[in-house]
Amino acid sequence: MDKKIRVLVFPAGEVNSIELHDALCANVNVEVIGASSVDRHGSYVFEKYFSGLPMISDAAFIDRFNELLDREKVDLVFPTHDSVALYLAENSEKFHARVITADVETTRICRDKKRTYALFAGDNFCPRLYPDIAEAVFPCFIKPREGQGSVGARRLDCAADIPQDVRWDDYVVTQYLPGGELTVDCLTDGKGRLCAVLPRSRDRLFAGISAAGTALPVTDEIWGIAEAINRKLRFLGLWYFQVKQDENGAYRLLEISARCAGTMCLSRARGVNLPLLSVYAAMGRELDVFENPCGVKVDRILISRYRLDYEYRMVYIDYDDTVIVRGAVCLPVIRFLYQCRNRGKRVVLLSRHNLDHEDMLADSLRKYAIARELFDSVIEVGPDCEKADFIEDRASIFIDNAYAERKKVHDRLGIPVFDVDGIEALTDWTS
Repeated sequence: MDKKIRVLVFPAGEVNSIELHDALCANVNVEVIGASSVDRHGSYVFEKYFSGLPMISDAAFIDRFNELLDREKVDLVFPTHDSVALYLAENSEKFHARVITADVETTRICRDKKRTYALFAGDNFCPRLYPDIAEAVFPCFIKPREGQGSVGARRLDCAADIPQDVRWDDYVVTQYLPGGELTVDCLTDGKGRLCAVLPRSRDRLFAGISAAGTALPVTDEIWGIAEAINRKLRFLGLWYFQVKQDENGAYRLLEISARCAGTMCLSRARGVNLPLLSVYAAMGRELDVFENPCGVKVDRILISRYRLDYEYRMVYIDYDDTVIVRGAVCLPVIRFLYQCRNRGKRVVLLSRHNLDHEDMLADSLRKYAIARELFDSVIEVGPDCEKADFIEDRASIFIDNAYAERKKVHDRLGIPVFDVDGIEALTDWTS
């Protein structure tokens, strides 16, 4: 391609925005940018990131947003929140870049479960709805018409469970569905053709988000539901729906969304990069989708990313039990060393290796396929020397598995020192 497609993710701070980043950042044809009104996690991940935009409710939002689109020459915008997707769809002609989302009516229907169920009331996969809580058969299930992440949703087992603080016009009341739940990731091209239907189980939830799941083969039942939805609504690119089994094992519709889901990473692991394919669909390209012939599971927990409030030019690092740990290359350390090289930081290897091993340090580097050139210099520390003797630049950090070595450097030079576990705090995940 002659030029990169510049894609803005907005807002860029939640789980699904990180999935969009991870799906797009390594592609040579795409440059991904993050922007938010409220700062959360985006600046730890997006190399190019802008904060402080007005909220979409602010009268200045459109002008400020267009300023950013023009300045960064943005081609496409990926909304990551249902309300933002609806606002951008409703005002799409006012923006200076194309929005990757469904059309306005589809986005409105997806945002409102009452409208969703009304549209599909004649389909056998629509759950049984009760027009009023007084007519519900227990157990039943209530959830906000507009909402996500299971916030406000609950099962009611009897009349005594009915909450008194609910505005029922803002809720839907449905039959209780006791069976298994699926999320189904889908893809629709620019011509409205359904190109991919990728079910995944929701094996464990965390704050309403799927934290563990398994990629499942698509059944005729699931494909039929996807086709029925795609016929009545107009999507562009990725979208998903959720279903749950009733007492007879038949799947009933829970909700539909026209935005990226955070656990679409599982579909990407199957070989189907839905965000990238959505970019190509928005650019008018023909899509050819295939899936890898292997099973995939995902399990997620909270991860930590850090920002060190310390500028350093030099890294001094030990070798034994630091670069090499238990007879193998320490992968987080190697990643960090290449990060230093990419960022223009100098790396000095300080080692007492030859005091403890018969092989030469150069032989050990070759044995583990570590290029000598990865280090700006290699210093073999003699028995009568301290590693602190060789640290010349005070804008430095020191990494060594040995507490005694770290303590000496800390006390003498006052620079930050890290054990191998501290590499996590030094790793920069922006790209």
